Amino acid sequence: MIKTDILIIGAGPTGLFTVFEAGLLKLKCHLIDALPQPGGQCSELYPKKPIYDIPGFPEILAGDLTRNLLEQGKQFEPGFTLGERADTVEKQEDGTFIVTTNKGTKHQAPVVAIASGLGSFEPRKPALDSLVDYEDKGVEYMIKEPEMYRDKNVVIAGGGDSALDWSIFLADVAKSVTLIHRRNEFRGHLDSVEKVQELKNDGKINLITPAEVTNIMGDGKVEAIEITKKDEEPFRLETDHFIPLFGLSPKLGPIANWGLEIEKNAIKVNNALDYQTNIPGIFAIGDGNYYPGKLKLILCGFHEATIMCQAAYKIINPGKKFVLKYTTVSGVNGFDGTRKEAPKAVVQAIN
Repeated sequence: MIKTDILIIGAGPTGLFTVFEAGLLKLKCHLIDALPQPGGQCSELYPKKPIYDIPGFPEILAGDLTRNLLEQGKQFEPGFTLGERADTVEKQEDGTFIVTTNKGTKHQAPVVAIASGLGSFEPRKPALDSLVDYEDKGVEYMIKEPEMYRDKNVVIAGGGDSALDWSIFLADVAKSVTLIHRRNEFRGHLDSVEKVQELKNDGKINLITPAEVTNIMGDGKVEAIEITKKDEEPFRLETDHFIPLFGLSPKLGPIANWGLEIEKNAIKVNNALDYQTNIPGIFAIGDGNYYPGKLKLILCGFHEATIMCQAAYKIINPGKKFVLKYTTVSGVNGFDGTRKEAPKAVVQAIN
């Protein structure tokens, strides 16, 4: 059983910033996310795309924002359960909640903060009849352990940043990497496109465009795929792994069955006070909540996280008052023993 003060469902920007705000109140956080790494959409869908509306940053790459948020919260030593989806919640007699993931990992906390954005992300799957038969038998939708592809033949399908970036990475790991896209043009960062072109010229990546995978073959596991190029006959390509990277589709998922009030396919909260849901002790912050005038922006999620943490403090420490001080005055004391503070003024007489 993993125990914490605030259990955060979702490790996107809003969830990660919650770690810092909770830490200022001396509250410990643990985060659950279905993706294999923190950052949510910023890490998975557009890590190399710039964001222009983060206060204090005229421009920042989504991946850099994730790294900065992780660094900001590092001193508060958050815990992570990654690659697992929050499935069920149970209210205990002592008022705490037990949240269990799809892999059976149990977490207990007096406060749950749902910061899952638009929901748990499910991979967009190609329309292949035999696809399900080969899932986890050579077909993967996310790359969690790159070493499993060491010295293997790998086929990646897709035309976005994920397909390009993983093709580049695995070019130095796998025995062979084949990248397939239905168009000649790629919708990815220019640096990645140019790197793939360079690796193709060097014979380190086999590029097949415009083409699609139209069948999977194998006895109990993936052994080959069928590829169909435009206006050509299908052909067979032997491979050990087929990784379709067509993006992720957000779904509210099992959270929709938690008894929470849902409106406009989002979790309704009390924005006049603290972003609490209809279940006391469970909050929803970020893109996954709804209230009149809601704006689905990262900066709004940061604000909601800050207010929510203040309410969480009162639940965890009933009757205890917390005096809010600016960090320029109070400094920041990390759980790891570190301290950040503004330089003290020098007192010196002037003759």
